[in-house]
Amino acid sequence: MTNPDLNHHARQIREEALRMIHHSTGGHPGGALSIADILAVLYFSELRIDPRDPGCSDRDRLILSKGHACAALYAALGLRGYFDCVEFSRFRRLDGLLQGHPSVSIPGIDAPSGSLGMGLSQGLGMAMAGRCLGKDFHTWVILGDGDMQEGSTWEAIMAAGHHKMASLSAILDANGLQADGRVCHIMEYGPARKKVEAFGWNVIEADGHDCDTLAGACGAARDCRDKPTLIVARTVKGKGVSFMENQPMWHGTAKISEDELRLAFSEIGHASGALDSPI
Repeated sequence: MTNPDLNHHARQIREEALRMIHHSTGGHPGGALSIADILAVLYFSELRIDPRDPGCSDRDRLILSKGHACAALYAALGLRGYFDCVEFSRFRRLDGLLQGHPSVSIPGIDAPSGSLGMGLSQGLGMAMAGRCLGKDFHTWVILGDGDMQEGSTWEAIMAAGHHKMASLSAILDANGLQADGRVCHIMEYGPARKKVEAFGWNVIEADGHDCDTLAGACGAARDCRDKPTLIVARTVKGKGVSFMENQPMWHGTAKISEDELRLAFSEIGHASGALDSPI
């Protein structure tokens, strides 16, 4: 049965991410929309976190390796209470908190990102540190298709499997598109399940836009006690906005027009209020 609260949060994340990108005249809407449901499940159901104490040593960690999709992450963090949502209006501006890629200067951000392929190694390091310190926190890493084309990602997969890092889980936003086109035409990395299982991982395949299915997969990942877990989340780039879905041009764009924003809001379901409401 669908959890209406998680679906509502996912709509909010989509709406605020698009509003940020529209307001700043730059960003990456396609990938932000494809991970909205994943972030809703993590931040409003799965993660053991306290926005009032973002540096708590016992907190779960979350790394967005595909950092260009940060508008969705910022939306989740703001809605969860890590900072005042007025910061949404200063996205990618010199006078604002929210940079074009995640930075540890932002409350709730556990690791910076920029070049693809760094996130899983960072997450593995955190998970290994937690083991050494006797902590029971869980580390989550959101990967994109581009991350899976990087050698550093596969080195981390190999090392995590060897060390049986059960406190590490990765969620692959498998939307099949990247900046220059379809993954299968640029550099196919699959079949992800067989390859990652061969490195000693537990692999779960899930609908990346079904919040209940994702929540179940995250629970199963946390419960796995003898190996790391990869959740292969099948997603649609630009999910929820018809003219953005499966269109590489919306990987990154200079501008979302006001008319396009209105149409997008009407299709998403408009969770937060009027188009010109305060951010």
